[in-house]
Amino acid sequence: MKPIKSLNNKLRYFLMTALVLMSILPSSAPAQTSHAHMGTEETELTPEQKTARSALVKIVRESTERFKDVAQAQAEGYSLVFGCVSGDSAGAMGMHYLNGNLLNGALDPTRPQIVIYEPTKDGKLKLIGADFLVFADEWNKDPKHTGPPELMGQLFHLFDAPNRFGLPAFYTLHVWAWKDNPNGAFVNWHPNVSCEQFSGQTP
Repeated sequence: MKPIKSLNNKLRYFLMTALVLMSILPSSAPAQTSHAHMGTEETELTPEQKTARSALVKIVRESTERFKDVAQAQAEGYSLVFGCVSGDSAGAMGMHYLNGNLLNGALDPTRPQIVIYEPTKDGKLKLIGADFLVFADEWNKDPKHTGPPELMGQLFHLFDAPNRFGLPAFYTLHVWAWKDNPNGAFVNWHPNVSCEQFSGQTP
């Protein structure tokens, strides 16, 4: 596994590329066709899976509650990337605040790499969830890993490259801990999240 500094340097390079692309394309541009509906609905869950799901959502809520104030998230190293991510009929993902210092391959339900907000009509940001992210090449090269990452029983989704974010292939797990998603707590897109109020500015 590469040291955190190396990962951060790699991330900064790809984020710079992504931000250039996002400055050219509308921030609410739809997702690429191959990913537009990926992870949009959960399958039927067993009682054990439901228990594990509830436990993960609870942990994420408790560990991110202080980030209801976006200033606190910023103070702890989170910053906005990719504008406001909107898809097609599948819904949106909202505004992703990323902490690059946490992109070290570790999976800790109390330390998400990303916290997610939705812009509101009054110009504020509402905390709606968190996102866990692991670069695929870093994960896959470990011989102990025989499948995608998993956090408390929840499998991550794979975003292949190229992708709309300008990043190398990565695994991601959204946890809609603060805004119920009718399609499930861990799908990528939220049908009731909107980027309509996003005007491009950050708080």
